[in-house]
Amino acid sequence: MTAIKRNKTNYPGVFYREGQRLGGRGTEKIYYIVFKDKNGKVIEEKAGRQYSDDMTPARASTIRSERIEGKRLSRKEIRDQKQAIPETVWTLDKIWETYKAQKADNKAVNVDDNRYLKHIKPIFGNKELSSLLQQEVDKFRVNLSTFLKPQTVKHVLNLLTRISSFAVQNNYCPGISFKVSKPRVSNERTEDLTPDQMTALLSAIETHPDIQSANFMLLALYTGMRKSELFRLKWVDVDFDRGFIHIRNPKGGKDQIIPLNENAKTVLKSHPKKDSEFIFPGKGGKQRVNIYKEVNKIKTAAGLPKEFRPLHGLRHTYASILASSGQVDMYTLQKLLTHKSPQMTQRYAHLRDETLKRASDLIVDLMPMKKTVQTTDQTE
Repeated sequence: MTAIKRNKTNYPGVFYREGQRLGGRGTEKIYYIVFKDKNGKVIEEKAGRQYSDDMTPARASTIRSERIEGKRLSRKEIRDQKQAIPETVWTLDKIWETYKAQKADNKAVNVDDNRYLKHIKPIFGNKELSSLLQQEVDKFRVNLSTFLKPQTVKHVLNLLTRISSFAVQNNYCPGISFKVSKPRVSNERTEDLTPDQMTALLSAIETHPDIQSANFMLLALYTGMRKSELFRLKWVDVDFDRGFIHIRNPKGGKDQIIPLNENAKTVLKSHPKKDSEFIFPGKGGKQRVNIYKEVNKIKTAAGLPKEFRPLHGLRHTYASILASSGQVDMYTLQKLLTHKSPQMTQRYAHLRDETLKRASDLIVDLMPMKKTVQTTDQTE
């Protein structure tokens, strides 16, 4: 019997085979992942089907990473677990405890746990996700809004939907059957640094003893990349010869390519290579998940304002400098920032407009206005 051909994808450890489409005519791609477990044994698992599971190479790659890190059960383990405890009632409390156990290494889970215990548990803790009604979740949102800021309310509701997605993803139970409405939050906060603040920051970075966090901040400043993108950045993603950086799984969803400018190239060329595929690795060479402690030390040493966010603020600074130069149009800036829509880039438009206005005002000095001549009316 001839083996079915394995087809490569652009993601390491992810391939697909062509198979008969379920419930329909034609074929579809069936994605598989390959990795080594903790004992060094090579594991090959089915990730899902192109149509029936809505599987893509990027999603399969994410599943592979989660399996390697022990954050996701295999499909067989999920089936065995369900067979072993068929009578389990997956209340929100039970789902949340399971979620916490799998995310124990993630420091952010402590913040989420406080949100869950304080806001979600008292109202929905003993309920099943499928039993939730849109009216009661809407009422929950309205009640939260009476004493919490919109951003906090949004965090709580995001947690509720994340719990639902986790349950569905692991085949524990059906999720929420409707879209959870969330308050609109203005995210138009744009940060920038004055020339003096920039000088102080660069000086603090240069003298900071931790080269990893120092170069992390420099790369954020020189490329405008997001924190999460820098955490995921691997040496293989940097093309020094052609001068590009490959950004995988960005916030917008689709992989992006941005130019590698000379400042960023200098930083990366001198950056120490550790025994890891990641440029800024975490413990054990794995993907880093936090760097705030060190970058906040640099922020403090530079004397930057308390409200300045040391990483996202550098992305804003990068964009502000380019926008206010008058030499970069909004479309180009959108592509450099890998914004999904031009609306996200419009927050910097006023900087460009101010630059154009200053350029226009130069006409006053370059071409003084001719004095007007007053005439008298000679008619009678």
